[in-house]
Amino acid sequence: MKKRVYLLRHAKSSWKDPLLEDFERPLNKRGKHDAPLLGKRLLSSHVLPDLVVSSPAKRAAATAKIIAKEIGYPKKQIVYESAIYEADAATLLALLHRLENNVQQVLVCGHNPGLTMLAEYLGGILIENIPTCGIVCIDFAVDVWQEIGEGQGTLVFFDYPKKDDDRHEKE
Repeated sequence: MKKRVYLLRHAKSSWKDPLLEDFERPLNKRGKHDAPLLGKRLLSSHVLPDLVVSSPAKRAAATAKIIAKEIGYPKKQIVYESAIYEADAATLLALLHRLENNVQQVLVCGHNPGLTMLAEYLGGILIENIPTCGIVCIDFAVDVWQEIGEGQGTLVFFDYPKKDDDRHEKE
């Protein structure tokens, strides 16, 4: 048995209204374009987590709902966890440690810098930044969530909407 974690950063959000609280910022046009695109990629890779947990911030919740729709995860089953908003890596790790062990795969939708720091910590990798609507998938050869920790994960994939563009620029 093994555990799999998908760390998903919310899609691009709008800064149009400077008076809007950070928590209330919605997705912008690019975010609304990128989230379904990534969801379709995840579906084609047969990604279907047992549980989706999201920050309740408007941009993260919207991203989680779009991804859930694309991969066939029931939107009503998304769990909104306030601790994910502004969470550091330790807070996110504690959230993973509290998961029920019948959950094999979890998708966590949240924010940087916490998600990037957690991905690097768990996978023993340096990715520097999960871009907006980016996702990191890490596997663990453990039976219980409490056993996941520093450097124990294996990076399965790291994807984001502009990844194909980045590949072409480097060629």
